Amino acid sequence: MSDTDKTISAFVEHLRYERRLSEHTVSAYQRDLARLSEFLSTRGIGSLAKLAPPQARLFAAGLRHAGLSSRSISRALSAARSCYRYLVREKQAKINPFDGISAPRGERKLPKTLNIEEAAQLVSINPVSDQDFRDHAILELFYSSGLRLSELARTDLKDIDLSAGTLVVTGKGGKTRIVPVGRHAVTAIREWMKRRDHWAGSDEEALFVGRAGSRLGARAIQKRVEVWALRQGLDRGVHPHMLRHSFASHLLESSSDLRAVQELLGHADISTTQVYTHLDFQHLAKVYDKAHPRARRRR
Repeated sequence: MSDTDKTISAFVEHLRYERRLSEHTVSAYQRDLARLSEFLSTRGIGSLAKLAPPQARLFAAGLRHAGLSSRSISRALSAARSCYRYLVREKQAKINPFDGISAPRGERKLPKTLNIEEAAQLVSINPVSDQDFRDHAILELFYSSGLRLSELARTDLKDIDLSAGTLVVTGKGGKTRIVPVGRHAVTAIREWMKRRDHWAGSDEEALFVGRAGSRLGARAIQKRVEVWALRQGLDRGVHPHMLRHSFASHLLESSSDLRAVQELLGHADISTTQVYTHLDFQHLAKVYDKAHPRARRRR
C-alpha cells in the first residue's frame, strides 16, 4: 500500500469513527479520494503532502475533461478539501492545496416531491397484518418528521416520546436534534408498538424491526416505501428522500419559515434549505398562471 493510500485510509477511519458519518457517505469519500490517489500516482507524486495548488487545479481540470457532472466534481473537490483539512490539523501537510478551487456551476435540479394529495394517498393505509402496521408507521414518520432514510433506520425505542410527540434524531456527523411527531404518526407508531414484540428480539433496541427480529435496514425500508407507492396507486416511483422533500416543501407552502424548516431537517447551512424556496415559488407561479387574468393564455 502506498503512502498516499495509507493516509487516505487513516482519514477514512477518522470519518467513520470520529466524525461518525454514515457508511454511504464514507464510501463516497473513498471513491472520490481514489481518483485523487490515481492522479498523484500517474504524476509520480509520492504523498498527499507534496501536492501543490497548481497540481490541485490540474486535478480539478482533469475531472472536467473526464466528463463528470458539476455535482460530481463538486463532491470530489469537497472530499479532497476535507481530507487536507484533516492533514493540516494533524500536521501532516502545511497547506490545503484545494482552498479556493471550486467546481463549475451546473444547473441545480429541484428535488422531486409529492403534492399534498399524493402524500395523503400514500399514507392512507388500512393495515391488516403486522407488517402493514409497521410500514404504515414508517411512512407516517417519514412524512411527519422529514427524516433521512439513515435517521429513521437508526431510530431506537428510547429516542421517541409518544406522549410528548417528539423524537430525538441522530443526523449527519452524529449531531442530534429534536423533531415533532405528528398525531397521525403517533397513532400509527402506537399501533405498531402493540405488535412489535411479536417480531423483535428481547434485547433489540430498534423501533422498526424485520421478521428476523433485528433492526430493519435502510435498503429494506426503501423497498417497503416503493411497494406501498405502487399499492396506493401512485403513478411514479417514490423513495424516502422524496417524502423528506415533500415534508419540507409542504411546510414552506403554509408557513414560509425557512429557519424553522432548516432546524427540522437538520441542515447545517441554510443555503441547503433554500432550494425549497424555489419549489414554493413554482407552486405560487402555477397558482398565478391559473388565477390571474393577465397570466392566462388566450385560447
